[in-house]
Amino acid sequence: MLESADRLEVVAEASTAAEALAAVDRLISHDDGPDVVVMDIELGEGPTGIEATESLGRSHPELPVLIVSTYGAVSDVQAALAAGALGYLLKDASPDQLRDAVVKAAAGTWILPADLARRALGSGGGQEPALSPREIDILEQLALGRTNQQIAAGLFISQATVKTHLNHIFGKLGVGNRTEAVTAARARRLIRG
Repeated sequence: MLESADRLEVVAEASTAAEALAAVDRLISHDDGPDVVVMDIELGEGPTGIEATESLGRSHPELPVLIVSTYGAVSDVQAALAAGALGYLLKDASPDQLRDAVVKAAAGTWILPADLARRALGSGGGQEPALSPREIDILEQLALGRTNQQIAAGLFISQATVKTHLNHIFGKLGVGNRTEAVTAARARRLIRG
C-alpha cells in the first residue's frame, strides 16, 4: 500500500527489530537512508519495536520513527513516545491516514490521533509520556532562551536532531511552541526555574 502512494518509496522491509536496525544502518551508510521508519511494536523474536525505537534514537536521533500497531493501550502509546517515537497510529487507520502520517512524520511533524492523545496524555489516567533526559536538557536550554543553533552546539548534536526533539517535546507536553513548552515544563516541575 505504501509503495503505491505517489510521494512514498519503501526502501527496506524487516520482520524483526534486528533486521530493521541493520537495514537502517546499511542504508544510512550508503547515503540513501530512510526519511522515516515505520515500526510495529511486536516484531517476532528478539527486541520489541519499542526497544528498536530506543536503539534508533541513540544511533540515529535525527531519524523519525512512526509506530503503527494494533495495540492502542495507554501503556503501549506512552512507552512508544517515551522511547522516542515521533508518533503512534493504529493499524485500523485508513490507507490515506497512514500515508499522510508517514509523510508528516518524515517532515518531523508529531503524529498522534486525538483519541490516543487524550488517553496517552492523561485525560483519563493521570499519566503523561515521560520526557527523555535529552528532552529535559533541551527544555532547560529553551528556558535560557537559546536558539536551535545554540542548543545544537552546546549539546554536540545537529540542528535537525534539536528540531526532532522539540517536536517530541511539544507532542508529549501537548503544546504548540517553545514558550508554551517552557511554561508547561516549569508548571510540571520538569525543569528548574
